[in-house]
Amino acid sequence: MPPSDLVERGRRVLRLEGDAVRATADRLADGFGAAVRLLAVARGRVIVSGVGKSGLIARKIAATLTSTGTPATYLHPVDSLHGDLGIASRDDVAVLLSKSGASDELFGLVEQLKRLGVPIVALTGGLDSPLARASTVVLDAGVTEEACPETLAPTASTTVALALGDALAVALLELKGFTRDDFAALHPGGALGRRLLLRVRDVMLTDDLPLLAPDRPMRECVVLLAKKRGTVAVTGAAGELLGVVTAGDLTRLMERTDTFLDVPVRDVMTRTPRTADADELGSAAVERMERHGIMALPVVDAGARVTGVVHLHDLMRAGAV
Repeated sequence: MPPSDLVERGRRVLRLEGDAVRATADRLADGFGAAVRLLAVARGRVIVSGVGKSGLIARKIAATLTSTGTPATYLHPVDSLHGDLGIASRDDVAVLLSKSGASDELFGLVEQLKRLGVPIVALTGGLDSPLARASTVVLDAGVTEEACPETLAPTASTTVALALGDALAVALLELKGFTRDDFAALHPGGALGRRLLLRVRDVMLTDDLPLLAPDRPMRECVVLLAKKRGTVAVTGAAGELLGVVTAGDLTRLMERTDTFLDVPVRDVMTRTPRTADADELGSAAVERMERHGIMALPVVDAGARVTGVVHLHDLMRAGAV
């Protein structure tokens, strides 16, 4: 089979699965809202379960719910009948996945959840199946065609179930008002945690800042620019920010006049400089600096007084992006 044929087969799978997800979105109805509200008011956790490939998707849905502020756990339907059902309580809600809604291995768990009075949200293509009839809310996860020839393996159907699980998790976190700070608190480790938790105050310089009064000559500013990494903040008597002089400003001044050393700083400074807030995310400061081609930002308080300077390279080294 030539490579071009393999590429076309890959495109067919992606298009077919994309069409299946779009069709699911088009038929999403009020039952979805009912499912989200059911999960939102649960006093316990979300029990997610399925058999085979559905079980693998169920594990991912449980992980996504947990990482976005809704405690969830995967429960194997067979193991649940051999002691693991002890994790379930009347305060829980169950999300059960089954393409057909008729998986025999699932029904022992369904019966026990019903006995406990646990509401069940079913993600299934069998809208008149035993699972659907036993559930509190049914979400249509049906597909007209699997991407796998002869339907040898679940493909489009597992993609739809995964997408529905993501839709539940995202709608739920928005309903709960789950924020970036909440997400960061649940992801303290690794690069993602650093990016979400790092604030400007964690990286900014606060000692021996490069500050000059506006009437000082550029000869003093040149020294500070050389010592303090190319950025000088110009401040008033109360420490308020009046402007900024950068190494680029100095270069342009030198191109205009040979007597630049005696020019007052106020005649060179940028009077409306970009600034940072100590409490803002480091990633936001990086984005602003990269967008405007700036290597450093003065950090100001609510009164526009300079409290520090933050440098792009320091933020990058700290893992802000």
